[in-house]
Amino acid sequence: MIRADLVVRDLAEVATLTEGAVPRVGSQMRELARIPDGAVAVSGGRIAWLGKERVLSREVRLRPGGTTVDGDGGTLVPGFVDAHTHVLFAGDRAAELPLRVGGASYADIARRGGGLYSTVRATRAASDRELVRVTEARLRRMASNGTTSFEMKSGYSLDHAGELRLLRLIPRLARRTGLGLVPTFLGAHAVPPEFRGRADAYVDLLVRRTLPAVARERLARFCDVFCEPGFFTVRQSERLLRAASQLGLGVKVHADEFVLSGGARLAARLGARSADHLLATPPSDRERLARAGVTAVLLPLTAFASSPERRSPGREMVDAGVPVALGSDCSPNTWVESMPVVLAAAVHGARLTPAEALTAATVNAAHASGLEGAGTITVGRSADLALFPVRSADLLGYRFDVRPALVFRQGKPISPP
Repeated sequence: MIRADLVVRDLAEVATLTEGAVPRVGSQMRELARIPDGAVAVSGGRIAWLGKERVLSREVRLRPGGTTVDGDGGTLVPGFVDAHTHVLFAGDRAAELPLRVGGASYADIARRGGGLYSTVRATRAASDRELVRVTEARLRRMASNGTTSFEMKSGYSLDHAGELRLLRLIPRLARRTGLGLVPTFLGAHAVPPEFRGRADAYVDLLVRRTLPAVARERLARFCDVFCEPGFFTVRQSERLLRAASQLGLGVKVHADEFVLSGGARLAARLGARSADHLLATPPSDRERLARAGVTAVLLPLTAFASSPERRSPGREMVDAGVPVALGSDCSPNTWVESMPVVLAAAVHGARLTPAEALTAATVNAAHASGLEGAGTITVGRSADLALFPVRSADLLGYRFDVRPALVFRQGKPISPP
């Protein structure tokens, strides 16, 4: 008899995401390993049992003081993993929205000293206490929408001391929120104003000074770079990422967001953990990503906000055999805190099926973030769960407005923000 601290029962469906290799590709992305009329038991923050409710009472007993949750005919899914965020920042860019609506591009606004650079100024000026306060509030709101783990980038200081400061705040935020946070070094988010016209010199600084400090203090799991005209060339990006790899960091690439930059091809050549955005990636480079096993992290709401003439190439990536993950890209440019809305955008905009979108936001996103074992409901794994008041996982992605009734991180309910 299994002893449990928490039992979730009366579920129309449990989508466990437990079957198949990781990451899922092609038709595997549509296999959710569903348990109709299921139940789940948790002990010590981990999944202790899952199966049909009709056998629950024969195999599980609730410990004294334990909790039973009535799922009320809802659907239980793994807590979402957000595979791409810029959530650690100060300020906002609301004043620039009329410029974007009027046709100014991301690069146009940046060249005028706005956009990313306005966020750099605000973030540099903010105290540690203020950065932790505003970021913690964002993370808690995102968690209330079902996300229990996050990839989390630096990139809004663009100087040696400031980038290290941002990365050092991430463990503090993990302790305060109890959420899973995976730090990524993105010092090469843009060329800082102090190095305008001297991008190679800035890459020298990152390679010779900042990256070794990041590796020495184990401040990041990955290194990322914005490989795009006006930001960093393929040559500069490759130099930085090879240096990061030699120091033991995994590598990621912001690739082909606005034009065909060569970023996806670079990611394939380096065997990167992920290539992200990919709005301008041609079929030949999708094939390269598939052969290299690079996960495509798609950000459908960023496409909607910044490049409305394009849609995120979800269908094309899946059909090419590329493993696909999803991220919110939560940032001052694309301020979205709801992964269910990201799933809906992936279905209605990127043309994924609801099952593919859920796979992309759980087990595949976990792989893209280096969180092997996350993104599934598996005996022995952390009980990161989201209970939705819908009869099937297929309604996630179909509906834009759905919110979880309850979210659990390591078996403990996440309090509303």
